[in-house]
Amino acid sequence: MTFIPAEPEVPEAQRAAGPLVLRYEDISQNGKLLLDAMPVVLGPSVWRAVWQRGAAPALAAEGIVPILSRFVIEGGEGPLSVMSKVEGDGRFQIAHTVGADGAVERLMLNMWCDVYGEAGRTHGPPPANAGERLLAGRVFAEHVITRPFGPPEARKITRVSVPGLPEVPPDRHAWRPPEASIELPPGARWLDDAFTLDATHVLFGLDHTDSNQHVNSLVYPRLFVDAALRRLWDHGWKNPQIARAAEIAYRKPSFAGERVRVALRAFARDDAAGVAAILMSDEEAQGPIEKARPRVFARMWFGES
Repeated sequence: MTFIPAEPEVPEAQRAAGPLVLRYEDISQNGKLLLDAMPVVLGPSVWRAVWQRGAAPALAAEGIVPILSRFVIEGGEGPLSVMSKVEGDGRFQIAHTVGADGAVERLMLNMWCDVYGEAGRTHGPPPANAGERLLAGRVFAEHVITRPFGPPEARKITRVSVPGLPEVPPDRHAWRPPEASIELPPGARWLDDAFTLDATHVLFGLDHTDSNQHVNSLVYPRLFVDAALRRLWDHGWKNPQIARAAEIAYRKPSFAGERVRVALRAFARDDAAGVAAILMSDEEAQGPIEKARPRVFARMWFGES
């Protein structure tokens, strides 16, 4: 099962490849590329192609930039070594969404990237498929084109006027509301009757932030993995688990100095388990969870390999 939208056909100028420089902690003990390591490859591959187009710098000069709204990340084959050559092969699409009345509602920058790595093993004898090119994972990144630092009435962008881009990109993208990311996956069953607060409070510091002046988007996947493992342990999944797929939707940023809470609802299908998760303010966590307005939504699948 995948939550990644089908890849569109795009011109060669909207395709790109680039390397992923592995950190030691990016490869698990069983040789799998971790989910939160994969989006980094978008920088030297797809983002490089975006910024090579004249339209992107022109939009940025007007304060118009793509803001991440959703990640879908899927783990793939292994084993990989920390010395393996890893690269991303991706593409991007500029599109629009429409509202119920058929009018343009938002402009989008969407990215797809397949992550490939050479089979290997960091320690011990090499695997039988050593050197083989493996599909180590896949990433989809959805961005809303907006003017984030402008006045509220000027932030929403439904048309642009820069050389090299049509006012409204002709491709249409199906908008997926953030709340859809916590729905029960097809064929699965809930293990929890409702969302339950994780016992651990999360306090954000400057270590969690980036140059956009808020908590970096890649901080959240690891927070959700840690909370999910605690929840699945309570349901009897006590063998070592590894996150194999994740969909994360971003509604509102968090900032250094804030304390937040994660709430989870576990599910299972056959011998695999997962969680739906939300992140909310510490204040909202004091009241009914169903009345909270989560900042981030997530759905994750886990496995033992």
